[in-house]
Amino acid sequence: MNDRITVEELAELVRRTAGVTVSPEEFRQRGDFGFDTFGIDSLGLLGVVGELENRYGTPMPPDAERCRSPRQFLDLANSALMAQA
Repeated sequence: MNDRITVEELAELVRRTAGVTVSPEEFRQRGDFGFDTFGIDSLGLLGVVGELENRYGTPMPPDAERCRSPRQFLDLANSALMAQA
């Protein structure tokens, strides 16, 4: 298992938990755009957070579901995982 969440993994989690399909390339190109730009609301992001907590067995930071952009979310989530390693 990776110790970092990739853009590909985020795209797959968003598809499965929020029901929104966004390509990894789109997340790469528009990583600083708000999640709402991609059609992902706070409830969808909360689903992603819950899935990551289950998968990695570690809590995400309390403000993870309030991240505004994919880049901000990945930075925060990966920092939390690195701290747990």
